[in-house]
Amino acid sequence: MIKSRIKKSIYMLMFFIALTVGAKEIVTIRHAEGDMTSTVREAIEKAKDKDIELIFEKGIYFFKSDYAIGKYLYVTNHGNGFKKIVFDFEGFNSVKIKGQGSEFIFHGTVVPFVFEGCNNVTVNDLTIDWDIPFAFQGDVVAVNKEKEYVDIKPYTKGFSWKLSKGKIIFPDIDNFKYTSLGSTLTHNKETKAIDYGAWDMHLNLNFVEKISGGKLRLHQKGIKHFPRVGTVLNSKGNREKDRYAPAFLTRNSKNVLFDKVIIHHALGMGFLFERTDGIQILNSGVYIREGSDRVISSTADATHFANCKGDILIENCRIEGMYDDGTNVHGTYVEVDKVLSKNRVRVALKHHEQMGFIFAGVGDEVWFIKNPNPQRASEGRVKKVDVINEKYIDLTLEENLPSDLKQGDILENKTWNPIFTMRGNIIRDHRARNIIIKTPNKIVIEDNDLSSMMSSIMLRGETFSWFESGNVEDVLIRNNRFVHCAYGGPEHAVFRVSPRLGKSFNQSITYDRNIVFENNTIETFDNRIIWVDRLDGLIVRGNTIKQTFTEKQQYPDAYMFDLINCKNVEIYKNKYEGSCENVLKADEISKKTLIFKKNKGFKK
Repeated sequence: MIKSRIKKSIYMLMFFIALTVGAKEIVTIRHAEGDMTSTVREAIEKAKDKDIELIFEKGIYFFKSDYAIGKYLYVTNHGNGFKKIVFDFEGFNSVKIKGQGSEFIFHGTVVPFVFEGCNNVTVNDLTIDWDIPFAFQGDVVAVNKEKEYVDIKPYTKGFSWKLSKGKIIFPDIDNFKYTSLGSTLTHNKETKAIDYGAWDMHLNLNFVEKISGGKLRLHQKGIKHFPRVGTVLNSKGNREKDRYAPAFLTRNSKNVLFDKVIIHHALGMGFLFERTDGIQILNSGVYIREGSDRVISSTADATHFANCKGDILIENCRIEGMYDDGTNVHGTYVEVDKVLSKNRVRVALKHHEQMGFIFAGVGDEVWFIKNPNPQRASEGRVKKVDVINEKYIDLTLEENLPSDLKQGDILENKTWNPIFTMRGNIIRDHRARNIIIKTPNKIVIEDNDLSSMMSSIMLRGETFSWFESGNVEDVLIRNNRFVHCAYGGPEHAVFRVSPRLGKSFNQSITYDRNIVFENNTIETFDNRIIWVDRLDGLIVRGNTIKQTFTEKQQYPDAYMFDLINCKNVEIYKNKYEGSCENVLKADEISKKTLIFKKNKGFKK
């Protein structure tokens, strides 16, 4: 019995050594073969202090879900549910993880990291990947538009799928499977970027049959946009399940630093932050592993910030291959369900992927936005929060509510908005926008290399659909290099401002304001450069725009500068090389305060 205990103790020391130095628990994780989930779980659970540091001996570590911690998680912009968590840090004062160049390979449905209620978080020098991606992939070898089928040569090495009763089942790991291809796009086989002119498809195939040479024939009635032969078709499954969880979930925390952290795959977003104060992502990335034949990294946004505050900095990062935006920064609108008393209101979270989200806490300030005016109006401070369930919340204010507040009006959290800087990054070869952002505080986007399927930079607050707040008030976009932008099928622009407001709101009132777009270099094949709607205050100066001929124009009748319901727009001292004659389009409201002068090379 004693020998058995000694043997067990020595065995555990092979995996980790824990020391208490001052007020910090330092745990060294020794490299070992096989599933390491139990090892890190024990190391975290046995920590005697609220300050912990995990140091990994350099190596490749493998993690499965079998012995991971199970919790029900509300995860914004993902599917809520019971999740398996490998690294679960809740309520620590400080957490430091030193990867020392290690790779963490995950298998199946797991959440790699959760930081909940931590005061200081540092993750350094590690790489995350999955042994088998949650995706289906194949080369397009033939298309028959009349008979409505597509022939593909599916990838088998490193992928998991099977054909059953005329359906493609994938990945079929840990009892998790898709029975339809769902969200699908085609990619350039050489560059892995979304293919030129590609449209989002949602494939629920009528049936699939095997044909000669290991190929599959996909029968789908009603395909509007057929893929090109020679491209790579990639599917990530049904929208209801294709966002299991981010690689890193950080919420209700502060002082967070990710440095030299690489994500090659994730079952949702790469980095997701909720209600977190002070964030830096430096020298890191979300991109496909070098030499891999995959065309997808994370299945959703590379980085996402919901109701965060303080300074956010993303610097010197490489962001590629994800199936949604490079970054999305926003608050959350809630809708007034019922006015309960003179200082108490019941509000509702409206999007199904926001259920359970913490909209506000005691002491937070909120804005009241009353139909039909979408602009921020009066303010109040939260005195008490009563959560009814995952959808409804009762807020008691220190002051009386606005006397005219009514059902259908919306509230926005004023306190939880960040100052945002994105500098020196590469963002390209992925679905959707490079950057989509909504915060009233200072925004700086500078010295980035950007290439986009949709608009490269988009400002879009939404009072319906996603209910992502809010309008911007101080934006500087300078010294960026935009190359080959808006190359997907739908019509977009290099820079687009396009609020989506519900029908009850006045669609002519200005929403965003105070934007400077200067000293950028733009090289792209299509016309649209600036396309803005309901904007007050835009300066476009010192930019160099060059028409390229890498692709045929998709929207040759579009205008380079298109202004709708705008005020105080100045476009001057810009240079243009190209043949576009559709330079400027402005409606009568926009013309009243428009300044367009001292530009060179534009055809009139």
